[in-house]
Amino acid sequence: MGRKTLLAACLALAASSAAAQDWPTRPIEMILPFAAGGGVDSVGRAVAASMSEQLGKQVVVVNRVGAGGTLGFSNLAAAAPDGYTLGFGPTTPIANAPYLVKGVRYNVDSFDYICQVFENPFSIAVRQDSPYKSIADLIAAAKRTPNKLTYGHAGLGSIPHLSVENAASALGFQAVQVPFRGDGDLLPVLMKGDLDFGAPAISSIVGRDLRVLVVFSDKRHPAFPDAPTAKEIGIATSVPPGQNGVFAPKGLPEPIRQRLEKACQTAVDSPAVHKIAGSTGAIVQFVPGQVFHDATAADYKFKGELIRRLNLGEP
Repeated sequence: MGRKTLLAACLALAASSAAAQDWPTRPIEMILPFAAGGGVDSVGRAVAASMSEQLGKQVVVVNRVGAGGTLGFSNLAAAAPDGYTLGFGPTTPIANAPYLVKGVRYNVDSFDYICQVFENPFSIAVRQDSPYKSIADLIAAAKRTPNKLTYGHAGLGSIPHLSVENAASALGFQAVQVPFRGDGDLLPVLMKGDLDFGAPAISSIVGRDLRVLVVFSDKRHPAFPDAPTAKEIGIATSVPPGQNGVFAPKGLPEPIRQRLEKACQTAVDSPAVHKIAGSTGAIVQFVPGQVFHDATAADYKFKGELIRRLNLGEP
């Protein structure tokens, strides 16, 4: 490296360090890739409010909706890595969408991962008057009459869709999948009895008159303690729950990244976030940025293999 190049690099580093020390000097935008009013939006706003107090500048939530969350994450990936643009949401648009949606130009390493805030487990659920009193009953019926039972999920390639298809592959049964635009559209049809079972998020069904047969998680859910986990019914490798957290464009100055991670941890520990997230059945859990990244990277690899095996991806 020449002397001029080295000098320029040193000056740039010094300028970056000075900017990081002064940060933030203006409001911070937090992109949320789903519509206002949902569970993810509510928790994101609570996290933003807590981080605003800690950072001394307002963290403003901006909903950028479209293409299954990929529009918001595309905007985030293209933003300057200066700490003034953040994102909040699930890892699904990172771990699933690049295999399923044409034109996605980011990947798992296009972001700095600040922290995980909560995870949202999915389930297999039936009406209370369903003849299937247990997951064993349901699987036995599906094996007796392959491709007769119908189930609903939140969209092709979604976590609940992949979870059920992965379970069917592992346990040797077949059912007919019916995609919906989300749990809001699925649940009325399931409650009416027009589906044999559904694969809703736990956060969508707490307080509803449904029987949960299995939870796609590594531990039983406190709201449905009698429902076994995927591992308990013989699925050695299950699709992870929806993991939600705070992200930034790749390349944040390290001092800013550290401040954001600390602010995120404080937010996760706050009573407001626990109250809002907990009321939906979501599992609040702080996971530091590097661990959050590594888990998402592993999930991205697993989802790619699963989507190819199920012939769901783009040719």
